Amino acid sequence: MPTEAKDNPGVIAFPPLILAAHVVAGGLMHWLWPIPLLPSPFARTIGAILAVAAGAQAFWAARIMKRAGTNVRPSQPTNAIVAAGPYRYTRNPMYLSLCLLYLGLSLLINGVLPVVFLLPLALTLHFGVIKREERYLAAKFGETYLAYQRGVRRWI
Repeated sequence: MPTEAKDNPGVIAFPPLILAAHVVAGGLMHWLWPIPLLPSPFARTIGAILAVAAGAQAFWAARIMKRAGTNVRPSQPTNAIVAAGPYRYTRNPMYLSLCLLYLGLSLLINGVLPVVFLLPLALTLHFGVIKREERYLAAKFGETYLAYQRGVRRWI
């Protein structure tokens, strides 16, 4: 097997697909048992704000990664530790964005059950993606990554 094929964290799935699976599951639960969470105008306003903020943060994070010369997709090798932009505040701004987007979408449809699926989404990202990436980055970059890890929180 070529070295490049092994030079990635081996995440369980492409993170946007993980998001999509949880959106479908939460949406299906809401369709079967529609329980409103908040008054609709309030929920939809907050949901729209969160969705836009999530998109802006993800765009910013991807742009900073590309500017640093590293790959955005976790199936590709990481070429550098990025500690600029949103990576100064959270080690995982893109995964945080996925969770914010999910919450925003849940509020847009104003459902209690979709909001409940935020926890499984966060846990799936944490154990199936983030922990694997952390092991990979520590093995690949050693003290450089470990120092970054000590200085910046995982989520927020």
